[in-house]
Amino acid sequence: MEFPHLKKNLGCITQIIGPVLDVAFPPGKMPNIYNALVVKGRDTVGKEINVTCEVQQLLGNNHVRAVAMSATDGLTRGMEVIDTGAPLSVPVGGATLG
Repeated sequence: MEFPHLKKNLGCITQIIGPVLDVAFPPGKMPNIYNALVVKGRDTVGKEINVTCEVQQLLGNNHVRAVAMSATDGLTRGMEVIDTGAPLSVPVGGATLG
């Protein structure tokens, strides 16, 4: 039996300043620069949160600094962060051509 959730590289938000997040990861599990990180959950009033961020800096001590691609309203310290293991990507096709 496989447990896909055990294979995810999970971190935890330690600081939020505007669109900039600092995220802690377990030792040896640091994401690469430009990897996409995803924060999913609910804010304090129950509204769903889905924020994608991009790693911009490796801070040391198992921390990275990432920039959010959308509003960070509702994010709190301690929220779980998923490292996608890949850079940001944009679909190509008619939808992006307008």
